[in-house]
Amino acid sequence: MVPTAQNDAWHAALASEPRRRVLAMLSESPDPLDAHTVAVGVGVHVTTARFHLDQLEAAGLVSRQVARSGRRGRPQVLYRAVVVPQPPEEARQQLTHALASVIGEDRDGGRARALRAGEEWSTRYATGAAADPVPPLLGMLTEIGFEPELHAAESTIALPACPFRTEARAHPDVVCSVHLGLLRGVARSLGHDGDDLRLRPFVQPDLCLVDLPDDWVGPTSY
Repeated sequence: MVPTAQNDAWHAALASEPRRRVLAMLSESPDPLDAHTVAVGVGVHVTTARFHLDQLEAAGLVSRQVARSGRRGRPQVLYRAVVVPQPPEEARQQLTHALASVIGEDRDGGRARALRAGEEWSTRYATGAAADPVPPLLGMLTEIGFEPELHAAESTIALPACPFRTEARAHPDVVCSVHLGLLRGVARSLGHDGDDLRLRPFVQPDLCLVDLPDDWVGPTSY
């Protein structure tokens, strides 16, 4: 996993559009380039090019080497892009997208297999029978990062912060079905019928709702 500080440094360095162009130029070149060549390529003064190169080097995105020609004078400094691992959240999104694309080719859009995958995932959170399944469900959803909010009067759990929102928007049948399978699996591990749980994805652009069975929670239960 990439350290958080390094990840932050990458994002800070690449917040500048000219720096992104400098890095793209170096990435596309089979050979290392000097600051003058970079300056001409991106249309900036050589001093500005050196500044951007220094920032990219400090973030670990660019490395420098000294070209020794054997002649007198100042040695030439060359720069090349460094192959760096992707930030973990980007790698996770790409993996989820790839898996969802394949599963989504099923006749049902991948829902059946996604439900089973979610139920398998739920084994990680199985804690044994519980008379009241709502607190364990809230704890599990909090641990994953959904920031759940119990609306007892409506017998719903609001999920305003899905950590898989990007993937879910691209493949709702698969990703949201995984989450439903997860909820149902945890409910069964607690000794309750998870088939009565319902998940309503994107009732608002950034909000999903979990419908709980009526006998799980009432207006005055919490």
